[in-house]
Amino acid sequence: MDIDISRNDIAAAQRRIEGDIRRTPLLRIEGRQLGIDGVELWLKLEQLQVGGSFKARGMFNRMRANPVPDAGVVIASGGNAAIAVACAAQSLGVRCEVFLPETSSAAKRDKLSRLGAVVGVVGASYADALAASLERQAQTGALLMHAYDQREVVIGAATLAAEVEAEAGIPDRALVSVGGGGLIAGVCAWFQDRCAIDALEPELAPTLHRARAAGRPVDVEVSGIAADSLGARRIGAIAWELTQRHLSASHLLGDAAIRSAQQAMWSELRLAVEPAAALPLAALTTGIVSPRRDEKVLLVICGANLDPASLAGDAPISAGRARK
Repeated sequence: MDIDISRNDIAAAQRRIEGDIRRTPLLRIEGRQLGIDGVELWLKLEQLQVGGSFKARGMFNRMRANPVPDAGVVIASGGNAAIAVACAAQSLGVRCEVFLPETSSAAKRDKLSRLGAVVGVVGASYADALAASLERQAQTGALLMHAYDQREVVIGAATLAAEVEAEAGIPDRALVSVGGGGLIAGVCAWFQDRCAIDALEPELAPTLHRARAAGRPVDVEVSGIAADSLGARRIGAIAWELTQRHLSASHLLGDAAIRSAQQAMWSELRLAVEPAAALPLAALTTGIVSPRRDEKVLLVICGANLDPASLAGDAPISAGRARK
């Protein structure tokens, strides 16, 4: 698969969706505030994005770039992409139908209903929901929205990285959570080889990690704390191609470390984020990713569609370690 996404394509997407999305803050702090001495952390706060995650960028871009039929749009998603599509559909005044796996959270289902989407819960995994969405699209002729593996969706995600560079320059390293790969594909498309890019996945959802070991995309079983947003069974074709070119490393993180980092982001910074958004901090506090001293490290805080009750009880950074 030959993927050609240029910086001009990404700049055009920025112009296309600038009236639809938020230019989210870039929080720059000393690493020691989170137990990581010797580095500067750049937190791109996409949990403040329209719909609560970075996904709005790609979904608005696809819908703005294509005619939407009377049947509207249809998507399968663990939740965040569906919420982004529902937000875009509501904003543009089109019908939206969503298929979710049983692993999707009640908070995300409730949000979709409030946005006016027609919601169907199908099967135990994202793959089951995807099959249902494809069948429905064939029946209705709706515009198919893919959670991560469409060119316009990846280009939309890349606008996040473009914003970072416009505000602060190029980081030395970018830490990016991976589900189906739309976000890391976008980050790779923009930064390319101008900084190190590390992919982060839960141990119980090793979609890209397993593909890299096999030398090709393969199906994996997915479960665990972040399965509702990082639960794609197979890495997207676009992400596979772009990560083969530009990815520096791939790492796996345990659920306990992810949960600890999620709680630390709340207790230390008062950032309420979902588990998927905590992987970058978890990678640093566990030492799985160990940047050089004085690196500027970008943490993409990808979303916040969570039940706030899950953050009950402030937790210290139990897995932290300071660099001497």
